[in-house]
Amino acid sequence: MDGIPFVARSRGLLGVREAARRARQQRFTSLLHHLTAERLRASFFELKKQAAPRIDGETWRDYAEGFERRIDDLHGRIHRGAYRAKPSKRSYIPKPEGGMRPLGMAALEDKIVRPTARMVLECIYEQDFLGFSYGYRRGRSSHQALDALFVGNSRRKVNWIIDADIRGFFDNISHEWLMKFVEHRIADKRMLRLLKKWLRAGVSEDGEWSSTKVGMPQGAVISPLFANVFLHYVLDLWIHDWRKRQAKGEVIIVRYADDFVIGFREESDARKCLAALGERLAKFGLALHPEKTRLIEFGRYAEQRRAKRGDGPPETFDFLGFTHI
Repeated sequence: MDGIPFVARSRGLLGVREAARRARQQRFTSLLHHLTAERLRASFFELKKQAAPRIDGETWRDYAEGFERRIDDLHGRIHRGAYRAKPSKRSYIPKPEGGMRPLGMAALEDKIVRPTARMVLECIYEQDFLGFSYGYRRGRSSHQALDALFVGNSRRKVNWIIDADIRGFFDNISHEWLMKFVEHRIADKRMLRLLKKWLRAGVSEDGEWSSTKVGMPQGAVISPLFANVFLHYVLDLWIHDWRKRQAKGEVIIVRYADDFVIGFREESDARKCLAALGERLAKFGLALHPEKTRLIEFGRYAEQRRAKRGDGPPETFDFLGFTHI
């Protein structure tokens, strides 16, 4: 994507936000200066004071001793390029459907810097993200996503549903593709280097370090933003264009992080989209889970249609912890 480089200095983050909204093709050449010592201090005080030490062995109270000096030193290292991201400490929690989900616990300084960088990047990407994306965005919630899905299913012409599941999404995010997507908007080389440091920091498990060339740890503060940027380009813009150019009937979509549902009026559109969706994800190293992704007949008149054909009751699907019938 070609765009004229832009520097937004005079009005701080408000200037970044307004510039991003006005010019959707603009690339920002100067962003790192928004990671100020004041914002780093605020990020430090927002951390949980009782959190267990991570791979660096430091607690909040350890860092609080002489924190003014330490924050100033951290700020200096960030802007000199001397800041080094530490590997995330891997732990596991049970998945509701069985198995274990890996989590990445960041070192304390990384937990200070990442929210600050995320705040800056959100000023840009919140202007780009589409309306049907709800997950991990300020001012948006799972309740709003559920409301949108209810309205779409009950008031729009929805007869078929793709209940989609991306297999191991966070484990398979391509770092190369992610950075290409980020560079559509970010041209600040120092900010790009900082983001790459987190992707390349790797993980530590049982004292053993391993590199990560794909994927990112769930639980890291900036991972949800990375995930939304990735899916914005891989899925959201694609389906938005597909339903305008390819669909014969109405198409709705609601996405919450990597969990999404697509509704169709026409069965032919649903089947064509499902095939195209698999191809689209494969291009970027992702795949639909073959056992968890389903095309089902749904909507206001599904029960009557199926009864006329002598079929059983319509299938249900789960989304954000609720079963939809």
